[in-house]
Amino acid sequence: MKLRLLSYNIRYGGVGREESLASVIRGAEPDLVLLQEASRPDVVKRLADRTGMAHCGSVAGGSVAYLSRVELAGHEWRQPRGCSRSLLQADLAAPPCSVFALHLRAMHSNWSERRRVRELKAILGDIASHRDRFHLLTGDFNTLAPGEKLDRRRLPLRIRLITSLLGSTVRWETIQIMLDAGYADAFRALHPNDSGVTFPTWDPHLRLDYLFVPAGTVSRVERCEVVRGGEAATASDHFPLLTVVAP
Repeated sequence: MKLRLLSYNIRYGGVGREESLASVIRGAEPDLVLLQEASRPDVVKRLADRTGMAHCGSVAGGSVAYLSRVELAGHEWRQPRGCSRSLLQADLAAPPCSVFALHLRAMHSNWSERRRVRELKAILGDIASHRDRFHLLTGDFNTLAPGEKLDRRRLPLRIRLITSLLGSTVRWETIQIMLDAGYADAFRALHPNDSGVTFPTWDPHLRLDYLFVPAGTVSRVERCEVVRGGEAATASDHFPLLTVVAP
């Protein structure tokens, strides 16, 4: 049995863009959707209704939420120490596996990267007991992978000024920590020569959205691709990431 998983940052709760967001989600035909910036349970419920997802869950004012075609075996939000947002664990009965969804701190500065490193280490500690089982970790990591470049000239002036104050020379470490912990970057494994940029949709030049699996299981990932068609360019500021796995 295969699992179609969509990770999607819907920007500022998605209010007023439910129909376009639902159109993007329907087009991807996912079994499970992990949303970020999904701070409005009423919006999440409307997305579930408009995409035919029978089950959903969210936390008012939180970020990570889910939509699912089938009832989950279990789910739980936890906030590992030092994390600015909760981690969502979604357990599937068939195929049996756990999916962890996160949303790390934003801003492309050295100060922010240091905080993301702390958040990620706390999350890896939280899920350490799952390391021997197949699982997935996905979401908006808000950081760049090793070797990928940040072109500050393409950032809004306000962001450039803020990042200058917080440290514009960034030592990108967050994704390397994932790799050193024994995870594989599924998109990069399947697309070594594709930029895979997901943000912003009006001038895509940053890959901020990822899906990781234990490196020894990356062959189970059949597809991992950025969804750019339909209304994806206007529904949010992120393109969603669709992954098909055979757990």
